[in-house]
Amino acid sequence: MKRPQKDIARSSRVVTRRGLVLGGVQLGLMGVLGWRMQSMQVDQADQFRLLAEENRVNLRLIPPERGLVFDRNGVKLAINEQNYRIVIIREDAGDVDDVLARLARLIPIDPEAIENAKEEMARRSPFAPVPIIERVPWEDIARVNVNTPALPGIVAEVGLSRLYPRGADMAHVVGYVGPVSDYDMSRGYLAEDDDPLLREIPRFQVGKTGVEARMEHTLRGSAGTMRIEVNAAGRVMRELSRIDGTAGQDVQLTIDSGLQAYVQARLEGESASAVVIDLEDGDVAAIASAPTFDPNLFVRGISVADWTGLNENKYRPLASKTVQDAYPPGSTFKMVTALAALEAGVIDTEETVYCPGFVEVADVRFHCWRRGGHGNINLHESLKQSCDVYYYDVGQRVGIDKIAEMARKLGLGERHDLPLSAISEGIAPDKAWKRSTRGEDWRIGDTVNASIGQGYVLASPLQLAVMTARIATGRKIAPRLVRSIDGVPQDSGAGESLGLNENNLRRIRESMFAVSNHNRGTAYRTRIQEETMRMASKTGTSQVRRITAEERARGITSNDDLPWDRRDHALFVCFAPHDNPRYAVSVVVEHGGGGSTAAAPIARDIMLQALYGGTPPLEAYPSNVRSSIREQQDRIEQQAAERANETSDRA
Repeated sequence: MKRPQKDIARSSRVVTRRGLVLGGVQLGLMGVLGWRMQSMQVDQADQFRLLAEENRVNLRLIPPERGLVFDRNGVKLAINEQNYRIVIIREDAGDVDDVLARLARLIPIDPEAIENAKEEMARRSPFAPVPIIERVPWEDIARVNVNTPALPGIVAEVGLSRLYPRGADMAHVVGYVGPVSDYDMSRGYLAEDDDPLLREIPRFQVGKTGVEARMEHTLRGSAGTMRIEVNAAGRVMRELSRIDGTAGQDVQLTIDSGLQAYVQARLEGESASAVVIDLEDGDVAAIASAPTFDPNLFVRGISVADWTGLNENKYRPLASKTVQDAYPPGSTFKMVTALAALEAGVIDTEETVYCPGFVEVADVRFHCWRRGGHGNINLHESLKQSCDVYYYDVGQRVGIDKIAEMARKLGLGERHDLPLSAISEGIAPDKAWKRSTRGEDWRIGDTVNASIGQGYVLASPLQLAVMTARIATGRKIAPRLVRSIDGVPQDSGAGESLGLNENNLRRIRESMFAVSNHNRGTAYRTRIQEETMRMASKTGTSQVRRITAEERARGITSNDDLPWDRRDHALFVCFAPHDNPRYAVSVVVEHGGGGSTAAAPIARDIMLQALYGGTPPLEAYPSNVRSSIREQQDRIEQQAAERANETSDRA
């Protein structure tokens, strides 16, 4: 049956419309496809070409910039410097031995450095860049960059390394950094630190000693991340994205680097230590141990010869004697015994004790340093002339528990919380201490020994300075080493009142003043001549050997005739000005002999340097020593100039 013409026309229109729609869709799809092909072939050609060459994207950690360390006046003590280095990425290198051999033919490399790099690669992810050589000259960096195609996996990069501009002067305070070790991560202070920087960046540097170690988390900062694209040869093609980390916080110390340099120079030639405390707020203005060392040696990789020289030196330059070592305080402890007795009310300031040169206790003879004795002597004279027998008697009357209680109140037997390594707690012994540590009962002879700072009593130079500061002020001075962190001031160490009777403290201070300023005082020869700056002090000598009855009978061997390590330690503590105290100083000279001859002159010179804020005038010294002081000042100033040149070269 023939379809009507009208139906045929309608069907034709429908087919035509469908064809147009279908054709439009086809044209649209072809247009999109063409646009995409043009985009991929032209606009993104480089990207896909790289992908075709088997490029890949790596994610790397960016080490943060370590915080800086300054002294109280803004002088830089620890900074960061640019460090050109060459690293290897094991996965990109292929034949590691072959690549390293080619690199060694191109630039000079210590074979030990290559072996160290191989050991490090074995412990790390194949994607981790492992340093081969640090502090590479620019000429060698350029040579490596030019030969990159022949050195797959080798990358020359710029990092930051630590530098200590003040060198040896600040070694025991600031400390130094070094690569994180297995010991640090397993048993050291980083054992519970889960920062990926420590595990994923080979030879990442952390604080090893001093402020660098104790304030590691403050100074370190946090890591950033970087996505980079590398080609099949391991060459970095581009950086895709970066998230910067957070730099470590800057730390300002209370140390006056100028005074610190002077103290270090004044201690030269001795195995000694000195501490200076500002009595206004407890700030540690100087804390020096001699001999010292250059911390930059450890950052750059110390040689075997240098390490052996430091480690085998009998004066122990690596030890921070000011806080790590504890010594019998000797006669510097007599103020503790005297204050304990005064506060307990068992003595009167005018009461006398007869000193024949010895006293017998429990069938044991305890001697005074003055063989013929001091005769009848009261508290004032006992401190001025440092009579031992007086304190043997007073110590027995007041008892060891009261003495130990006073010692702790004055800062002995207490670990002061400074950001320094291995701070000693010392020992302020009492009956309970001996029972718990020795399993023995306390004996009366122990009290006699302790009353003059011998026996079980031990104190660090820092503790002796704190003791002196508290006697001078009557306040619980707490030593402070950190002044601010990122500009935020830290708590003052000025302290509250000790709660001691002011009259008793005044009696002790007057006696200490006589030690330096009365012609029969044990430190009169090392007095300060300038009246407005005169100091109050106490000498101390602590035995390191036992003197037998036979030796006493034939005459005690002079320190000068003994081997160095069997001589007495020399100690001296002081504060000044005596009527308005500004600084407290302690000095310990290991095996120096007498406190009045070895330690007192050093302490006096340090005190004057602190009070004047620089080189004091010769008129501040007794006239009979001014010529020798002038020579000493010239020598130290010349050394300071030489160190300044070295500092300038480092910076």
